[in-house]
Amino acid sequence: MGISVNDNCIGCSLCVRVCPFGAIVIEEEKAIIADNCTLCGSCESVCKFKAITIERNEMTAKDLNEYKGVWVFAEQREGKLQEVSLELLGEGKKLAAELGVELSAVIFGDNVSQAAKELIEYGAQNVYMAENPQLKNFAVESYTDVMSDLIKKFKPEIVLAGATSVGRAFIPRVAIRVKTGLTADCTELAIDEKKRLLLQTRPAFGGNIMATIICPNHRPQMATIRHKVFKKATKDSAHQGKIVSFTPNITSNLVTVKEVVYEMQNKINISEADIIVSGGRGIGKPEGFTLLEQLAKVLNGAIGASRATVDAGWIPAYHQVGQTGKTVCPKLYIACGISGAIQHLAGMQSSDIIIAINKDPGAPIFNVATFGIVGDLYEIIPAMLKELNK
Repeated sequence: MGISVNDNCIGCSLCVRVCPFGAIVIEEEKAIIADNCTLCGSCESVCKFKAITIERNEMTAKDLNEYKGVWVFAEQREGKLQEVSLELLGEGKKLAAELGVELSAVIFGDNVSQAAKELIEYGAQNVYMAENPQLKNFAVESYTDVMSDLIKKFKPEIVLAGATSVGRAFIPRVAIRVKTGLTADCTELAIDEKKRLLLQTRPAFGGNIMATIICPNHRPQMATIRHKVFKKATKDSAHQGKIVSFTPNITSNLVTVKEVVYEMQNKINISEADIIVSGGRGIGKPEGFTLLEQLAKVLNGAIGASRATVDAGWIPAYHQVGQTGKTVCPKLYIACGISGAIQHLAGMQSSDIIIAINKDPGAPIFNVATFGIVGDLYEIIPAMLKELNK
């Protein structure tokens, strides 16, 4: 792709005003495009003189048809598969079935053959296993090189990866390398069977709307998804599949990982909790979390929080649930004084059972709640504790 300015340009500066990246300047009555241009097209569409042209290298129908299959990047640490990868296998299986194609997993590391076999048990029909001592620990350059080469060789039509620190670091680089699009932090995936398009839904504009994004003219269609958005795939020890093993050549990297040091943290990982008691701005004061902690303790649960309470300094950020916090999927989620902003719902609406406690009967949280209680949480929770302690 590229952008050019022809002699029709009169230097009217309209393109300068609409460019969201400040990538256009006028010199000698002609628009000059700077290196920070993202080819968003705003200038091209607004130019009255058709002086700006963006060349788009879109694939033909024949090119698109060369891409088949759904891939899941299977993240592992010390040979142990990460839960988000198993969740993506579950969702990937559904997508592959709708498209009538195979589900494959991709795993990098050193001595990860056992993990590869486990991926087959979780539903992968093919596992592409790249083993090299330099892949034992995550290295952004090596992972980018190997993944890009695999995509170019085998041509999958969909590639899914976890929105983890690893996925967020190298999957965007892969998308650029193979010249395709990427939708980050998706909360829902679906298939347009007629057009074979992956419908990628995620919150946009600060979480105020849900946007469904498509990539119609490039392949593969790539998306990252957070932990706990989808249900984990079911393990079947009898399931059969094929492991394609190879040892990639790793070129010298600009950055070399010398040592990985694991730090034990005492912080609760709410993503793994079966029961979460969450507080929002409606609790009125930071001391309100003391009451919620009593309920969580009786239920053997964890404490969650809305962004508003974290921003107010009422509770540490690692308790935050939502689009800018953790995505959770507990068996029971109790929302106390949480109105139900779309940013928060994006992080917890997949919970098995949702109990909402709020004074406002019109609060959006009740739209997703399994059970709703309209009332004062400072009266309701003590009553719950009294019954639970009997």
